Amino acid sequence: MSEPAVSPRAQARLRGEAIGICTSTGGPGVLAEILGALPADYRVPVLVVQHIAEGFVDGLVQMLDDAIALPVAIACDAEPLRPGVWVAPDGAHLVLTRDRRTRLDRTTVDGRHRPSADLLLDSLAAVLGAAAVGVVLTGMGRDGARGVAAVKARGGLVLAQDEATSSIYGMPRAAVAAGARALPPAAIAAVLRRLSPPSPPTPLPPR
Repeated sequence: MSEPAVSPRAQARLRGEAIGICTSTGGPGVLAEILGALPADYRVPVLVVQHIAEGFVDGLVQMLDDAIALPVAIACDAEPLRPGVWVAPDGAHLVLTRDRRTRLDRTTVDGRHRPSADLLLDSLAAVLGAAAVGVVLTGMGRDGARGVAAVKARGGLVLAQDEATSSIYGMPRAAVAAGARALPPAAIAAVLRRLSPPSPPTPLPPR
């Protein structure tokens, strides 16, 4: 499949300091497809929120690590943002702090889910602004829609899985309504491959 055409204006926007990928039912296989299309030297960090039953996130990380070229690990608290795939652990929100470190929050209640897609994408929007990228994949409900709106409002890139390829078109539908562009997984991967980190890094927003 050829990669989707990108206009010169859109090409200028394909900068990303971090990607937040959020999914639920049907997500593991689509994550493997999209992340597996990224090269081993991919420089944009990927933070993942996968709604999954307690006790299964370790297996998800192992599956992805076996299937793709990028390193995959469970996200840790206070780690500097760096290339690789970092998956939210059981029972903890994964967010990005102003000093570009991951933070695990095991106490905040925000909707039905911990980890929350909205909290991850909200934090990327607040810290990275136009260099934030949000991707919402197959899943039930609308977690991620608020975060997509936040990323889009700051000028970031927001994508969602299309209905034809989604196991459940709940989260992606809500993300599209909030401003995300609907694409099949192969096209999402093609867009992500075009991303490169900003240089110099995006400055911190004013306090």
